[in-house]
Amino acid sequence: MKARLAASAVLALGLAVGATGCSMVTYQATTEHYDASDGVSVTVGELALRNILVVSEDGEDGNLVMTVVNTGEDDQTLNIEPTGADPVELEVPAHETVVLGSDDTEPLLLEGIDAEVGGLTPIFFHASGEEGIEKDVPVLDSRLYEGLAP
Repeated sequence: MKARLAASAVLALGLAVGATGCSMVTYQATTEHYDASDGVSVTVGELALRNILVVSEDGEDGNLVMTVVNTGEDDQTLNIEPTGADPVELEVPAHETVVLGSDDTEPLLLEGIDAEVGGLTPIFFHASGEEGIEKDVPVLDSRLYEGLAP
């Protein structure tokens, strides 16, 4: 009788350890960052740029749509330098969020980007006092982003 009880306890313990220990070696996708929308994301210093994309009908001119979050204590200037187009500056106050292309705000016009709609265009982002980064940004038409094309 004691042997059966001991065997049951060992079996129950083995099942409990086997069933709960699998997460120690299993890949956990929730720990990885990914962009859940059409745009891309990048962090430049204390500026977090999220869901960056360009909306264009002809690939010549496009509207930049994105959200910029300043997590720092000081106001920041974000320099946006699209390949083949004039650079643009965007002021982002400390602890504030600037949204370009929402219902309440206008997108930022990029003239002369010469990009293929449905492709990617490189844009260089640089914040005050920080090293910049170039990111390939999707160029989409207005089918999903109605009213945002220039």
